[in-house]
Amino acid sequence: MSAAHRDSFQSRRTLRVNDAEFHYFSLPAAADALGELHRLPYSLKILLENLLRHEDGRSVTEEDVEALARWLAERRSDREIAFRPARVLMQDFTGVPGVVDLAAMRDAVRSAGGDPRRINPLSPVDLVIDHSVMVDRFGSADAFAANVRIEMERNRERYQFLRWGQSAFENFRVVPPGTGICHQVNLEYLAQVICADADDGARLAFPDTLVGTDSHTTMINGLGVLGWGVGGIEAEAAMLGQPLSMLIPEVVGFRVKGSLREGATATDLVLTITQMLRAHGVVGKFVEFFGPGIRELALPDRATIANMAPEYGATCGIFPIDEETLRYLRFSGRDPERIALVEAYAKAQGLWFGASDADPLFTDILELDVSTVEPSLAGPRRPQDRVALSGAAAAFTQHLAETLGYDALEREGDMLGEGGGVAGAKEPTTLDRRVAVKGTEHDLGHGDVVIAAITSCTNTSNPAVMLAAGLLARNALARGLQVAPWVKTSLAPGSQVVSDYLEAAGLQKDLDALGFNLVGYGCTTCIGNSGPLPEPIAEAIEQADLVACAVLSGNRNFEGRISPHVRANYLASPPLVVAYAIAGSLKVDLYRDPLGEDREGKPVHLKDIWPSNAEVQRAVREHLRPEMYQARYAEVWRGPEAWRDMETKGGLTYDWDEDSTYVRNPPYFLDLEPEPAPVSDIKGARVLAVLGDSVTTDHISPAGAIKADSPAGRYLIEHGVEPKDFNSYGSRRGNHEVMMRGTFANIRLRNEMAPGTSGGITRYMPDGDQTSIYEAAMRYAAENIPLVVIAGKEYGTGSSRDWAAKGTRLLGVRAVIAESYERIHRSNLVGMGVLPLQFAADDSRHSLGIQGSEVIDVQGLGERLQPRMPLTVRITRADGEQTRIECVCRIDTLDELDYFRHGGILHFVLRGLLAAP
Repeated sequence: MSAAHRDSFQSRRTLRVNDAEFHYFSLPAAADALGELHRLPYSLKILLENLLRHEDGRSVTEEDVEALARWLAERRSDREIAFRPARVLMQDFTGVPGVVDLAAMRDAVRSAGGDPRRINPLSPVDLVIDHSVMVDRFGSADAFAANVRIEMERNRERYQFLRWGQSAFENFRVVPPGTGICHQVNLEYLAQVICADADDGARLAFPDTLVGTDSHTTMINGLGVLGWGVGGIEAEAAMLGQPLSMLIPEVVGFRVKGSLREGATATDLVLTITQMLRAHGVVGKFVEFFGPGIRELALPDRATIANMAPEYGATCGIFPIDEETLRYLRFSGRDPERIALVEAYAKAQGLWFGASDADPLFTDILELDVSTVEPSLAGPRRPQDRVALSGAAAAFTQHLAETLGYDALEREGDMLGEGGGVAGAKEPTTLDRRVAVKGTEHDLGHGDVVIAAITSCTNTSNPAVMLAAGLLARNALARGLQVAPWVKTSLAPGSQVVSDYLEAAGLQKDLDALGFNLVGYGCTTCIGNSGPLPEPIAEAIEQADLVACAVLSGNRNFEGRISPHVRANYLASPPLVVAYAIAGSLKVDLYRDPLGEDREGKPVHLKDIWPSNAEVQRAVREHLRPEMYQARYAEVWRGPEAWRDMETKGGLTYDWDEDSTYVRNPPYFLDLEPEPAPVSDIKGARVLAVLGDSVTTDHISPAGAIKADSPAGRYLIEHGVEPKDFNSYGSRRGNHEVMMRGTFANIRLRNEMAPGTSGGITRYMPDGDQTSIYEAAMRYAAENIPLVVIAGKEYGTGSSRDWAAKGTRLLGVRAVIAESYERIHRSNLVGMGVLPLQFAADDSRHSLGIQGSEVIDVQGLGERLQPRMPLTVRITRADGEQTRIECVCRIDTLDELDYFRHGGILHFVLRGLLAAP
């Protein structure tokens, strides 16, 4: 038995499946020593098996295992454990900087006289290129081919680099562009549910677990696989064999009963669940679905619900293994021997969901009768802000009134003043302002839908809602309806299988006829890759300062994310996306108002074209076939011809191109010393930004389009790149020079130090000069002045963007002081050597009157520093007055403390490799 398998609880057993024998670490056997375990939540059973399998007396001890087993007593724990995922999943936006860091580490090892081949992923890594396609062309038969061609041209340097990584690193695979989104490829092909690896001459079976560099990695929870999103920094550590430190989580049970009523979709269900769980509060917790209703949920419905775990704030949202899991594995073409192992292992371990089993015990329980779910949207800014479709038009009008500066929405007759203005308005205007669109015969107004996108990734994994969209399109065409002329329409499926069943059903031609042509297989509109609006539309919006809208079937609708010209974004099911494209406005009440008129001039309502649940299920049964999965995934590693013919450069180390504006050697490991310098107090720090509540990683991390007059735009122009070739921030994540210039540069970011501005603006102190955050940071750096950021509640909510932490560190920020943090970003800050501090319960930037002109000192960062200890922060105001407060050090674990002392997790790993014999 290897040193990693101490087996103190004598739980190693054998399992025979058909003619094969597997070793495994048995939970029922461990219960002999640990006490009854059968009512542990499903997710904690997976964590317990992980500890039993990796018990080594060092990173995993007997006490860790016992602490997890004792969870049932209080259903919560303060114990830190080390979790080792079986594999890592990456997408290219977050994956490229990870591979850049690995390449830089190889350079560092070679510079130190070592063998660069020591730098390889130790856990299997799959990188799916899915985040780079943009909707440049739309509404035409050649849109897909044109967008792929543009994608390959734009991203050639990045793709060449990834092709090099694929050949240079062991244990590293790349799914080429144009294949699908990472979550759906994972669901349909990569995930095995139960793994089987060689171990000391035996075959060892264990649960498939993973972490991913996209927060929606949780989609795989629908298949019974435990996984969640982490920052690229944590993912790199996992690749290099480092355990992920975590507190044993609280687990919230979500009991499901009943089934969807006529007209409701899985999207409506997940928006309802998101609203419920976000209101309950599940940040940092696991959510586990149970109850009789989950038998009514097809696997794609479960995946839709699991995908949205980041939106309801949970680490994961997991379903157990049952007959539906096996059905999906068979249908999607998994190996029959693996499917047999999944069933046998799950039943042997108590991971099987059976009708007569007692419910697990949970920290808290919520319940939903699915039959009460009604058609819904979520918006205009947050995924948890669900609005019933029946009240969506009124809710938007209320939002519009508030956006335009009215105190409250009153009766229209009371609002309209003389001459059509609005009583009490800041300027003469109306809620129904419209402006002519140059070169067209139509106008544009507040509330008009300018983007309608059936986009990856929440819903395009779900055949029911995708076929529903096609059926609604067919019915709309039959009644003579068309999409409003100002709407940019797009269809970006999560995998090529979607195209196969839409074609088989004859529905793609109906979607095409409404402008929902295929634009690419990848994450498009949901991450801001919606592409430019037609110029006349953009001009009209800017000219009249219109509140234009987007309706998309994605999972994120944060302000400024979808398009710089769209101020109200709504999440909806694919059929509702089509319906709103036809209606053309959020002001249209789809419950009561007609979508348009038929050829005879009669009104057509949504109920007239909405497909029944029976029609949708019949289409799924008749047109979705197993051979579609088998045929598509037989070629999953091949990619388009342009990918296959791409040349690479470099051997064991990468041949960096000093002229590249996409991929550059980062400065993290320059002059790396064998031992880290002692951690010292932060003295004389200036405030770089004072930010409010719910500042997302989209606000912090560079994302979306690069403006020519921004620091990043000026850098690119200085390096010979024309604005038309800027591409997006996401595509340039491998260039730290671009990314640090774009950190805190989101157009919707509001820095309270610079009132009346938005975007990356601050004041350089003590002079008070207004300038960009980047330029101020560089001036402070030239004077060796450390920086801090002050923030409100839920700092860093949103996607797992490692550049939100990397850019913060490269700007010279030593600490962030916030009222609370979202899980991933707090961890990423520590992983980059940035100190996260949390205000005490009664303190905030408001209560302390922080203006941004203060000087900040943080004391107590020496050898006695411990996780979550109180630290003294001294605030010296411009007039010399001083205030001392205590903040909580949000370095939460001892492993995180090691990373922080080394200046970051990668430095810790690299020093360990250099010191190893």
